[in-house]
Amino acid sequence: MAISNPEFSSSIPKKKIHTILAIDDKPDLLTSMQSLLSLYRYQVLTASGGHSAINTIRTNTIDLIILDLKMPDLNGHQVMDYLNQNNIDIPVVVVSGESSFDAVTRALKSGAHDFIRKPYVAEELLNAVKHALQERMLVNENIAMQEQIKHSEHLHRFMVNNSPDIIYILDQHGHITYLNDSTLNLINYEKTELIGKHFSQLTSEDELRKHPYTINERRKGSRKTRNCEIQMKRKVQYSNIEKTGTLSVPFEISSMGIYNEDPITGDSVFAGSYGIARDITARKQAESVIRFQAYHDLLTGLPNRSLLKDRTSLAISQGRRNNHKVAMIFLDLDRFKIVNDSLGHDIGDQLLQAVSRRLQSCLREGDTLSRLGGDEFALLLPNIAEQQDAVSVAEKMLHVLDSAFHVDGHDLHLTGSLGIALYPDHGDDMETLIKNADLAMYSIKGNGKNGLTIYTSEMSKAQLSRISLEHDMHTALEKEEFDVVYQPMINAHTDTLKGFEALVRWHHPTDGILYPKDFLSIAEENGCIIPIGEKVLDRVCSDIKRWNNPTLQISMNISALQVNHHGFVDMLTSYLEHYGIKGSQIELDITENTIMSDHIQSIEKLKQLSDLGITIAIDDFGSGYSSLSHLHSFPINTLKLDKSFIESIDGKPKEACIINAIIAMANGLNMNLIAEGVETEQQYHYLRNLGCHQMQGHLFSEPVSYNMAEYMIRHPESSLSAISLGSDIPILETPQ
Repeated sequence: MAISNPEFSSSIPKKKIHTILAIDDKPDLLTSMQSLLSLYRYQVLTASGGHSAINTIRTNTIDLIILDLKMPDLNGHQVMDYLNQNNIDIPVVVVSGESSFDAVTRALKSGAHDFIRKPYVAEELLNAVKHALQERMLVNENIAMQEQIKHSEHLHRFMVNNSPDIIYILDQHGHITYLNDSTLNLINYEKTELIGKHFSQLTSEDELRKHPYTINERRKGSRKTRNCEIQMKRKVQYSNIEKTGTLSVPFEISSMGIYNEDPITGDSVFAGSYGIARDITARKQAESVIRFQAYHDLLTGLPNRSLLKDRTSLAISQGRRNNHKVAMIFLDLDRFKIVNDSLGHDIGDQLLQAVSRRLQSCLREGDTLSRLGGDEFALLLPNIAEQQDAVSVAEKMLHVLDSAFHVDGHDLHLTGSLGIALYPDHGDDMETLIKNADLAMYSIKGNGKNGLTIYTSEMSKAQLSRISLEHDMHTALEKEEFDVVYQPMINAHTDTLKGFEALVRWHHPTDGILYPKDFLSIAEENGCIIPIGEKVLDRVCSDIKRWNNPTLQISMNISALQVNHHGFVDMLTSYLEHYGIKGSQIELDITENTIMSDHIQSIEKLKQLSDLGITIAIDDFGSGYSSLSHLHSFPINTLKLDKSFIESIDGKPKEACIINAIIAMANGLNMNLIAEGVETEQQYHYLRNLGCHQMQGHLFSEPVSYNMAEYMIRHPESSLSAISLGSDIPILETPQ
């Protein structure tokens, strides 16, 4: 027994079963007709009159009608009239006993497909039904094909006209015969302006000379034009005048020849060119941006290291050929890290942009200012005659940084440290020149910043020493090599000990005792100043607790980096609470530059410290740039006279007059005044006579250890005694 495969059988397309409506008023005829047609797999519906036939047509899908003409209610002619009036397109085969010429003619004119006389022959009826259905199927297929062609043409036309590219066709003479709708969008020409014109109107004569067969390509196949870049004309309307012009725009052309077959010879005959023109303006702009980004700093728009290297190589080659010098100036912004950390990177970025704009004002024609990263800049000066030319430009760079930068509501002050290296004296390539200029810059950093110097070979040795010291600094923190000494502060009016200034010392295992000037600038740059400062604070608070003298006050120096550190106030608070000491026993010495690093933020932090009872002193007063209005707005308690003013007392009476003004100002602002660095009796008497009674310096005592400081606190009567010769200068004596 054969078993059918359901998968196979389901894959064979099923033949459609046609529905036929048989209409006749004789039931026996309808029955026999239905039986006959059913044998040939037709579905047959019947109607005994015109009215019932129309109802059946309305409610069913009918593929063919077999219709009798002579019926009592509505005859066959009337049924066909109904079909025509309602545009019902169903083939009709008339089977009727009324076979007069007029009846047949009328039926055929009404649209009957065939006419069979009764009584009919079964085979004749079946053939008429078969032919009518086949013809209807062919008609339907043709209609569907025409609709498909029409849809395809519409879709093709839509795709062509909505293509982002210009699609064109030229005849064999190069005249434009077709353009899609993108022409207007891409080159601002209406199609009617170009149809019939020669393609040369689309581009310039220069482009035609360079690409004579690109737009009007004759080749085809693998030799046709692909992605050839050419400049085409875009029409522009000038807004200020009633005139049009053209603008060159980059396009990418892909084109090929069109060939027809000669009906006589069968040869291929050139008929024209077909092409696609793609606007690549956006791509060219992107490529330009990428090229710019590859050779420029994205934040400032300045040349980056790669471009600087290229221009330095060129400058050195020209300098070698023309026997000229080339200078490399390396600039590092002082205190920029403080601004960046305290105010955020957005403010820092805006500040760098403002700095770059100012520095560009220093450039000569042919100079290159480059940002190397962070707050580091390099300036290449080609073709200079002597060293002084570079120094003059560097001095100008320092000068333009003098005034405040106004950034997002902040008045920010910066200085710069500059190092200079020259070709051929200090190197013959960019890397060597930058390295040596960088070393020169670091020598300025280590000597007070805000200056310039020229590279010397000794700086390389100093840099090696600096690197070693920086490494040792991290080890020193782990091994507790940092110690604190105390320099006494004297009340010259009462000859009593007022307090101490805490000073840090580094007991280096090989270099001996190092002083702040030897390592603090490095600590500020590498961030070690934060843990070093915390160790000093911990030690001072611990010593205050052990001394247990509530009237004693210890001052300590705080850098700008520490003040601006986000956890500075919380750290101070925690140490006061941990050791159970009063804030009034600590005085923080900060520089004028520190309080001016960010006016608003500094006020807020200093007020928080003042609320803890901590007093604030401005160290080295007079060496910075604070204004009286700013001093008045800060919670400042004490001014410490810069040592340089004290030194001016000896033999420089005119300069000493500045001290008079500062003392008067301190009194007017109701501030304490401390003179630092008092080393001679003349200085002591001068200051005391002016009313400055708080002093410190080697005249009274050098910084002392914890034990010595404790002795002075416990035995003030023996540690403070008058010197000989009748002087009233107190001298701190070492206990026996």
